[in-house]
Amino acid sequence: MYAPPQPRSGPRANESIEATEIRLIGADGTNIGVTSLEHGKQLASEAGLDLVEVSPKARPPVCKVMDFGKYKYTEQKRKAIARKRQKTIDVKEVKLRPNTSKHDYDVKLRNVMRFLDNGDHVKVTMRFRGREMAHNFLGRDVLERVRNDVGDQGKILSMPKLEGQQMFIMIAPAK
Repeated sequence: MYAPPQPRSGPRANESIEATEIRLIGADGTNIGVTSLEHGKQLASEAGLDLVEVSPKARPPVCKVMDFGKYKYTEQKRKAIARKRQKTIDVKEVKLRPNTSKHDYDVKLRNVMRFLDNGDHVKVTMRFRGREMAHNFLGRDVLERVRNDVGDQGKILSMPKLEGQQMFIMIAPAK
């Protein structure tokens, strides 16, 4: 209720243009040249369109005669399409232990392959408990086996490194 007003986003149009001189582009795309703001507004109203400031940083600012509502609509659609095409990278995690059995290892490896096929990055984590920390080379061997089994389907982003009680590697899908 007491929030400050939202800053205006997008280009200025008609009465909100502050410059006195503008470089005017007609409705058909022809360059009319440098004119006064009043002359630009008059041409826009005669055409039944709006005067829109398309390049405010230029000296003098560039204004175009166009349908402002249609312009905003097409910009909104263009941004929505760009958002839809944008790919977010998900990081999936697979946790292992140094003494993971053969069958469990195969299931985890199948999950890693499925994640890579879907285009996600995979973090393979090896957790150590108690006395297993003294034999962390066993965990490193399992992570090396994962790296070899992934083969050409994935690209290793980071080699096995130990942080606290866990060791991990990052795998990205191969292009």
